[in-house]
Amino acid sequence: MAKRIIWTSGADAIFTKILEFYNHRNQSKTYSRKLNKEIHQILNTVAEYPLLGIKTNVKGVRVVIKKQYKVFYEAKPNKIIVHLVWDTRQDPDKLKF
Repeated sequence: MAKRIIWTSGADAIFTKILEFYNHRNQSKTYSRKLNKEIHQILNTVAEYPLLGIKTNVKGVRVVIKKQYKVFYEAKPNKIIVHLVWDTRQDPDKLKF
């Protein structure tokens, strides 16, 4: 049974900034819509197979990698908590969750 997907406020804010960046840079929402769809497809797969991601050094947190994006999540009994969607081309010193 698929688990419910819950976004932390920080994860939602960072992912929204990523989408807005591409809207502004490309002067179009086409890429942002495609990226949004791909990330949600990944999360739907994780909801079905919560152990799919690679373990991280943070207890209980796993990561799924899609191109230059990393999706950090935590699998709970009835839900998947999205902690961060990270564009790996960003400064890694900003990586906190």
